[in-house]
Amino acid sequence: MYSEIPYACMRAYALLFTRFGASRPFAQSELDFVLSGPMKKKVFSILLNAGWIAKRGRREYRCNEPGEVFRHLLDFKVPQMLGKAQKPYAFSGLSAIEVWSDYSYTQRSQERSPYFIRVLRRDLPYWKVFFAAKRVPAYVGKGTSIGEFAILLPVAKLESVEKDGLSVEPLEDAMEEARGNEMHYYAYEYMKRKYREGYG
Repeated sequence: MYSEIPYACMRAYALLFTRFGASRPFAQSELDFVLSGPMKKKVFSILLNAGWIAKRGRREYRCNEPGEVFRHLLDFKVPQMLGKAQKPYAFSGLSAIEVWSDYSYTQRSQERSPYFIRVLRRDLPYWKVFFAAKRVPAYVGKGTSIGEFAILLPVAKLESVEKDGLSVEPLEDAMEEARGNEMHYYAYEYMKRKYREGYG
């Protein structure tokens, strides 16, 4: 999984790529002259975990192509990330319509990819830290950003069911949301045909 990196790590990557390109291997010692031991280990760890470099051997690394890195920075990763969350959540609103309609309706693109997520009000600090650690912008109630971002909707009580490995608000809520907006007519009709729960 590719992700954004701090400015200092980006400069280290630029130095390594300028010197070695994407094909020649290098060792951590290449940064001995510019970084202290602990800082060097931290930079290499961040570059490796963010997908900017790859391990080639026990002590050798290589740079991934910048074009590949930047192309994948906008990949959709929030659903996969939520599988590792330690607190309950539920995709809500337009995000729930996506899941329940098997993505016959989709609201996302690489340019703008919002996720509407109900969370317990008491867990709000956890979710802010969770998304910040993954470098995904998160807003409470409303907000916008380039690429993926989360709109956290705090609630006192959370209802959810599992669909395709994701926690999502109940079908009835998604159907109600879709029925109320003609832009979601196709998704509403799709869900009505699929689930046949007596929606009229």
